[in-house]
Amino acid sequence: MTLLQSCEQDGQKRAAAARAVAEVEDGMVLGLGSGSTAAFAVEALAARIANGLRVVAIPSSGTTATSARQLGVPLTSFAEHRRIDVTIDGADQVERGTLNLVKGLGGALLREKIVASASDRMIVVVDETKLVDRLGGSTPLPVETVSFGWQTMLDRLSALAGFTRI
Repeated sequence: MTLLQSCEQDGQKRAAAARAVAEVEDGMVLGLGSGSTAAFAVEALAARIANGLRVVAIPSSGTTATSARQLGVPLTSFAEHRRIDVTIDGADQVERGTLNLVKGLGGALLREKIVASASDRMIVVVDETKLVDRLGGSTPLPVETVSFGWQTMLDRLSALAGFTRI
């Protein structure tokens, strides 16, 4: 990818993130995703907060939490809010026609799923480079496990064609 293509892609991500943040209303509890697109959404959200928007957010990663704090986005937790009005996050791939997603290449898969499942609505922000006819292909499928029973999960995954152990 050339520098010009990278700048154009960032411009698309920034515009899409700003459009998603335009959906946020005063008093909402937000879920904030992770990754580069979510970072643009946090920036756009911070600008709206600076202009008087009152919201709180639950981040899906430590990186997003740090960025939100630095930009003045008030954070909360599931201890205070069990439901999220809307989550804004990106995706690694989106399948045309079905809108099925690949998420989690950035390593926050479990936290992203927890935040998404607590949300009444989810806005997935992507640029055209994330749209594919069929999931997989150029993007590996991320799998996250917990320590209990990981050996059994590894055995099952190893039986799948194309599985690569990292």
